[in-house]
Amino acid sequence: MKIYDVSLPIFEGMPVYKNKPEKQPVFNTAQNGHVTETRISMDVHTGTHVDAPLHMVPGGDTIETLPIEKLVRKAKVIDLTSSTGFISAEDLSVKDIQKDDFVLFKTKNSWDTEFNFEFIYVNSDAAKVLAEIGIAGVGIDALGVERAQENHPTHKQLFQNNIIIIEGLQLKEVPEGEYLMVAAPLKIRGLDASPARIVLIEQ
Repeated sequence: MKIYDVSLPIFEGMPVYKNKPEKQPVFNTAQNGHVTETRISMDVHTGTHVDAPLHMVPGGDTIETLPIEKLVRKAKVIDLTSSTGFISAEDLSVKDIQKDDFVLFKTKNSWDTEFNFEFIYVNSDAAKVLAEIGIAGVGIDALGVERAQENHPTHKQLFQNNIIIIEGLQLKEVPEGEYLMVAAPLKIRGLDASPARIVLIEQ
């Protein structure tokens, strides 16, 4: 059995969305004798994370309401390393994507070592195709499933069709195929996202 850890490490100075300083995690460590305790100030969209509908839909579901069985399940890694600019509906047409699949898009993003302002994203036409197929969830190896699209049509198209979004995956070492995914966001009440440790288990 092979296990792939597809989560990004969290550390001060890590890549964050658009390199915004306010999105950097901050660690404050205190030591008292042999006891070490650290507090973290961190955006819930830091590193590898799961988005909840509330992120883009006012009054939408919050992160702790997502059923865990929708995040611990089979998932398909889809190799789209040939995509340039964005993932299009045409890119998806040659891939085996079925109703209720949870798809994880492996792109050139997985080789980025710092934030890339031109990262590959899912365009709105591709999001519409995914919604029409009826997938359960989508993950991507970028810190955003879309890149500054006006009014965020990709997020909205997915959320309005009850499709879970995972961002910040690291799929460089993972071959295309089907895996058991364990994606466990922190059980934080009432929020729009949560960091997650995500592993893929080769079956």
